[in-house]
Amino acid sequence: MSSSLSLDDAIRKGCSLRVRPLLMTTMTTVLGLSPMLLAQGAGVEIQRPLAAVVLGGLTTSTALTLFILPVVYALVERRKQAGQDPS
Repeated sequence: MSSSLSLDDAIRKGCSLRVRPLLMTTMTTVLGLSPMLLAQGAGVEIQRPLAAVVLGGLTTSTALTLFILPVVYALVERRKQAGQDPS
């Protein structure tokens, strides 16, 4: 790694820089699609499943981006560093 930050510090800094934009984007979409998900009346049988799928995918991708991917990246980098010859 060419940076002066350690792997853990770089991951923490990257996550802290991305958390606000990710959460703002997610929340605006969730709030925008909530009326479609909770709607009653004509045409709701088409709109409700669409809103549920989009909200589920967005929630899953947000969790992956903020929590799962940084952990997987750290594990892969540590394994790669451990496999390198220190000489």
